[in-house]
Amino acid sequence: MIAEKLTTSRNSQESVSVFQRKLYLKAKRQPTFRFYSLYDKVYRSDVLQRAYDLVRQNQGSPGIDGETFEAIEAGIGKLAYCHAIQASLKARTYRAMPVKRVEIPKPNGETRPLGIPCIKDRIVQMAAKLIIEPIFEADFSTNSYGFRPKRTAHQAMDAIKEGLLKGHVHVIDADLSKYFDTIPHHKLLRTVAERVVDSRILSLLKQWLKVPVVKADRGTDKIIGGRKSRAGTPQGGVISPLLANIYLNILDRIWDRHQLAAKYKARLVRYADDMVVLCARGTSKPYAILQHVLGKLDLKLNDDKTQIRDARKETFGFLGFNISFVTGRQPDKHFPLVEPSDKAIQTIKQKIKYYTRREMIPVPINIIVGKLNQTARGWSNYFYYGHGHRKLKSIKYYMESSLRSQLRYRHKVRNHGAAFRRFPSRYIYDDLKLYKMPTAPAWKARMLKEEEHRKAVCGRTACPV
Repeated sequence: MIAEKLTTSRNSQESVSVFQRKLYLKAKRQPTFRFYSLYDKVYRSDVLQRAYDLVRQNQGSPGIDGETFEAIEAGIGKLAYCHAIQASLKARTYRAMPVKRVEIPKPNGETRPLGIPCIKDRIVQMAAKLIIEPIFEADFSTNSYGFRPKRTAHQAMDAIKEGLLKGHVHVIDADLSKYFDTIPHHKLLRTVAERVVDSRILSLLKQWLKVPVVKADRGTDKIIGGRKSRAGTPQGGVISPLLANIYLNILDRIWDRHQLAAKYKARLVRYADDMVVLCARGTSKPYAILQHVLGKLDLKLNDDKTQIRDARKETFGFLGFNISFVTGRQPDKHFPLVEPSDKAIQTIKQKIKYYTRREMIPVPINIIVGKLNQTARGWSNYFYYGHGHRKLKSIKYYMESSLRSQLRYRHKVRNHGAAFRRFPSRYIYDDLKLYKMPTAPAWKARMLKEEEHRKAVCGRTACPV
């Protein structure tokens, strides 16, 4: 049974990948072609099964109906569930359910709204995304890095470092004001229709844009949005990042078509709604153009958070990193220094402190270590970039010290010195299996990895002298 499920998942992944490649190549070869018959591809069995697997991997919370994957698989099962969705899409009886809205706390005390669609809606959104994403991927600019296949935040940081090294040191650190809440529906759908004219696909997108959002407010449910809403995409929806990229691709397209990077020496680097413009000359003209284009899109910059910086003298932030242009050991050598921001450091320390607080004494130590490892591994995988190893080293010691304090509480050890002797680093890492953060420079670790790979290859084949 398990082997059969694995085979089905693998087959659906391969067949969907082949179909996506065909769509991408068609869109790439014919930039003006408009796709008119895609809806029936959304409810293909392999597409729905692949969508189910991807949504399952994300491990999201239940929507407003409380349905979980465990309940689905203990009940009718994955295949029957996908067949039911397929039947509703085929008969055009599918209707999106209201989205549950929750508030995610930020380190500064504020909250960020997050919409959680039901599992059924997440699967249909993912199926639609699998079909239409390759088409728009063929049109997206190389300036765009966010929420795209085979594109990462580290690549965006590489582009910024390259721009700074080429003299683009005047930085427009742009921040869009409530972007996901202000995307106008009619303009967004018109932008989608430049490539996808299947009315049934557009009808699905419209459903998701105008679905009611239910927010718990003082014990009662408050309905936000719905049929009368004119703007916004619910943050948390599977399809929302793609729609956000499609709409802001207009900005990228204008920047490319009018060759603004060459004309004004202004390089745009965008990660979803986060963007910087790196200028080698003045910033006034690029800034005016940026404001003008965003105004045409019914978007605006957040005046309080948008900053113009001279990277040679000031630090600016992007995607959780602090970036500055500093002098090396030789006075004539300059390089971009990229490190985790103070906010990112504060966030990881708060999580470590939460898991090792005194109230966690009744919790088995292996569970606490597991929580710490999960948090630290994900954080270090992202921030182990540039010169981030210096901050990672301090977080490593902070996590080790916090865990040692938790052990001290449990075993009633008198002071920190005694705790260090009783629970040395060897015990914490070898016996408790605490994750050890990397502390060597990222470039050095990469070179060592490449050297190990070279030796492994040479061990199997004859190496050239």
